[in-house]
Amino acid sequence: VQLQASGGGLVQAGNSLRLSCAASGRTFSSYAMGWFRQAPGKEREFVAAISRDGITTYYADSVKGRFAISRDNAKNTLWLQMNSLKLEDTAVYYCAVSGTTWVTSSISRYNSWGQGTQVTVSS
Repeated sequence: VQLQASGGGLVQAGNSLRLSCAASGRTFSSYAMGWFRQAPGKEREFVAAISRDGITTYYADSVKGRFAISRDNAKNTLWLQMNSLKLEDTAVYYCAVSGTTWVTSSISRYNSWGQGTQVTVSS
């Protein structure tokens, strides 16, 4: 599966942004997917994951209640709706495909990655 993330940009704190991840390949609906982010000087961290059928989701504590992950298998697309953005949400965001069908936050389980999209939150 090849992934293309988009939708990043500069936004003021408290506002919203929606990231998209377009996937190519016939196996999109077979696996769980996730979003990760990496801030300058920091390791890549888990943000959210969704099961292959879109029913089960899982979030990092830092974004729970503010972010929402969703997918449309018919459109081969993954989204991340980000609300009430904070300065600390500034990072490059990556979408990824897991090698599992269930949700996981373990970065080692993800084997295909998009190129990343920059999200910058200003005060």
